[in-house]
Amino acid sequence: MSVRHRVSLITRITLFTAATAALLCTLVATVLMIAIHRFSTEALTAEIVADSGRVAMQVERGKVAYPLARNPFRHIQVVDSQNRVVVSTPKMQGKPRMATFTPGNRATAESVVCGGVFPPGQCEIVVAQWAYREGGNWIVYCATPVVPLWVDPRLAGLVGGAAVVLTAAITYLGRRIAAESLKPVTAIRAELDEINETSLSRRAPVPSSDDEIHDLAVSINHTLSRLQNAVEQQRQFASDASHDLRSPIAAIRAEVEDALRAPQETSVTKLGRTVLGSMERLQAIVHDLLTIARLDAGSPCAREEIDLAELVAAECRMRRHMRNSCEFSLEPGVVVIGDRLRMGRLLTNLIDNADRHADSKIIIKVRRAPGDECDDRRFPHGTAVLEVIDDGPGIDPDKRESVFQRFTRLDTARNKDAGGTGLGLPIARQIAETSGGTLRIEDSPRGARFVLRLPLHEGAAPASPRDPDLSLRSASPGTRKAI
Repeated sequence: MSVRHRVSLITRITLFTAATAALLCTLVATVLMIAIHRFSTEALTAEIVADSGRVAMQVERGKVAYPLARNPFRHIQVVDSQNRVVVSTPKMQGKPRMATFTPGNRATAESVVCGGVFPPGQCEIVVAQWAYREGGNWIVYCATPVVPLWVDPRLAGLVGGAAVVLTAAITYLGRRIAAESLKPVTAIRAELDEINETSLSRRAPVPSSDDEIHDLAVSINHTLSRLQNAVEQQRQFASDASHDLRSPIAAIRAEVEDALRAPQETSVTKLGRTVLGSMERLQAIVHDLLTIARLDAGSPCAREEIDLAELVAAECRMRRHMRNSCEFSLEPGVVVIGDRLRMGRLLTNLIDNADRHADSKIIIKVRRAPGDECDDRRFPHGTAVLEVIDDGPGIDPDKRESVFQRFTRLDTARNKDAGGTGLGLPIARQIAETSGGTLRIEDSPRGARFVLRLPLHEGAAPASPRDPDLSLRSASPGTRKAI
């Protein structure tokens, strides 16, 4: 793990705040000192110009008053028209002129002069001004040391100290704000650690503030709720699957043990027939479990045009041993897009369920409906409707959704035998939903009415007037009826 990843978020925010504050405070202090330096230089230059003007007036009048400079750091020289220094302050006596430039066409001129008559390494602001006399134009030079960049050590210390204090204050406030802002995150993390060690039923604390951390806590709790539901469903599924698998395995074991204890009372044929029934049930459960696993994994499926009437006809032709009679009302040309194998499995599960619970008759209908019949935007081109109706005892409205839960069997008159695995209807609904449709139980005068709705294929043509009359037709039990 890198050093960057080992540093806490609060420390990183604090370091960033400190660096940014130091940079900004340094910049502000520098700009402030530059402004003060410029202002001081301009003020000092104006003062030098005033002193040189005062001396120039005295030279023009022929009366020079001493001392020439009232400031001990001020240097003044008066140069006549022959470029000779005729008057100067004490420190400039006996020295050549301090500068060679002249005011030119202006009354005054200024420049910074380093070295020369001044000490080595020292620079001074020099102002030159004309003084008019009868013998010619004289020049008054007035000089003073330049203002240092720090202007004054005390001022520089004050500005620098203020910058340091301001940087420290901003850094402290940044750390304080970061720590306070991340307190809910710390609480959420601690609670998640507790949840990992104890139970998924607990939830992360949601801060009262309406910000990103509040939204994070809400999302975490939503994820925990879904995770808890998924884990509970998985546990329930594993428990139910174990129970359903244990029953046929126990039956097989009991038959084999009886045969081993009393081999003279049974035969291989009799034992095989007895065991075969439990093996078929075990095979059906395993097959349904594999189907559900593929659906849960989102395995890719084929996309082809399927005529629901033809699918029902083909499925019923393959059924030779149904306990109840079937009646059909099949509208041709009701085409959907889906996987033919999966749609066949869906239809098989619905018919098996109806045949298991019907008293004497099953009705299968295929029709088209307008898209607004169920007010669902998933059916923009219309709805393909498949209905499977039985005349059994029916299902109470408050229990209709529970039959689509895995391994669910209702303790009612619909539970006539143990032929079902409790997975057929959940598989049928999952196939319907993965195909973009719905599968529900709707009201019926008698029995249960399963209604499958799928998006009608855009290119599906309506039934032609030349199609034969699609009235209800009957097929007796155990026979096939061409449709």
